[in-house]
Amino acid sequence: MLKTYQTLLAMGIFLIVLCSGNAAFAATNQVGGLSNVGFFHDYLIEPFSALLKGVAGLFHGEYGLSIILVTIIVRIVVLPLFVNQFKKQRIFQEKMAVIKPQVDSIQVKLKKTKDPEKQKELQMEMMKLYQEHNINPLAMGCLPMLIQSPIMIGLYYAIRSTPEIASHSFLWFSLGQSDILMSLSAGIMYFVQAYIAQKLSAKYSAVPQNPAAQQSAKLMVFIFPVMMTIFSLNVPAALPLYWFTSGLFLTVQNIVLQMTHHKSKKTAALTESVK
Repeated sequence: MLKTYQTLLAMGIFLIVLCSGNAAFAATNQVGGLSNVGFFHDYLIEPFSALLKGVAGLFHGEYGLSIILVTIIVRIVVLPLFVNQFKKQRIFQEKMAVIKPQVDSIQVKLKKTKDPEKQKELQMEMMKLYQEHNINPLAMGCLPMLIQSPIMIGLYYAIRSTPEIASHSFLWFSLGQSDILMSLSAGIMYFVQAYIAQKLSAKYSAVPQNPAAQQSAKLMVFIFPVMMTIFSLNVPAALPLYWFTSGLFLTVQNIVLQMTHHKSKKTAALTESVK
């Protein structure tokens, strides 16, 4: 369920960025759509724009290649946040799987009783169980996602606000014009990413998802790629190229993290103590 909330937050941030970006561009009728002053512009957008130009200069003005390389660089920079969050989430799931019988027993009692005092006692018992096994559900927040979001948003706006990008082509398409094939590629990439993420989560997760969470995950596998394709059809092809590269990186990242994770020593010890 926690992972579902995090995915919804990511989708919300994505929608805010896209909608605000499109509205700003329509209102100003210029490539950037943002004021050239302010902290966000000076310390995020402008540095990313300079980086895009610098990398393109190394490859004789190939801005498409620059977008790909800068996207990979930025994803590598924020990778430690992903890894840290992934490890915490996996350890949390493993611990919850170990104490699941006790948690289920308390929850059954909570559903049966109507006595406020008894309910309070059971809730305290649940909290004590968490404390005994060093489990803190609140520690699994979305702070890492919120930290990395300004970075990814800054890169998004840098791509949109760098005029040199719009005047160049890459492969078969113009970076400054919308392209159907590139838009479809971005949508398909995010479908592949969401599908693989769901399958890997179901395979390696220590705690089975409830039916409602599974249904929500299945819906998002289809909804998010459709949204991505629709948005991509209405923006310059440089952005679907960025989203495609980012989606491919996240897919590989997720596969590697899921397949290389091993049960922590703390969780293994907890399993033995419960037995």
